[in-house]
Amino acid sequence: MANLNISQGNLNRILTSIVISSYPTLNITSEYMGKSFAAMHPDGPFVQQIETGTGIVTSPEPYIMMAINVGLLRSQGLSSAWLTQIETQTVYLGTVTGYSDSTVFGPIKLRDVSVTHFDPGAWDGLDPVVALTLRGKLNINNSLWNA
Repeated sequence: MANLNISQGNLNRILTSIVISSYPTLNITSEYMGKSFAAMHPDGPFVQQIETGTGIVTSPEPYIMMAINVGLLRSQGLSSAWLTQIETQTVYLGTVTGYSDSTVFGPIKLRDVSVTHFDPGAWDGLDPVVALTLRGKLNINNSLWNA
């Protein structure tokens, strides 16, 4: 039987932030985000399952690529700072850490991050969001290094 007394917790979107270690002036906190805030999306499998004649052989990945999508407000100066960074250098931002909307869900740290998408959006006075995508690698299956 289920325990109905377990607290389901809560979310606090104000906690959401993206921290760029090498470029702190580009850090994005909730005050600079649209209603969509931020989201992380893995790009690829965590393990390869290679078919054999009678089953599978597994081959864990040492890392996966991960994208961070941020709804950055065009109505604030931080979006201009990001545009300047893109015009200057998008190849390597270094380490980026994403903090979620939950105090019990730990941060996710990506390495070798680059800007892969910057969409200024419609300039119609109705949508203030610039769609920013950062992409880097997330180290996974760390026990592989101890084999």
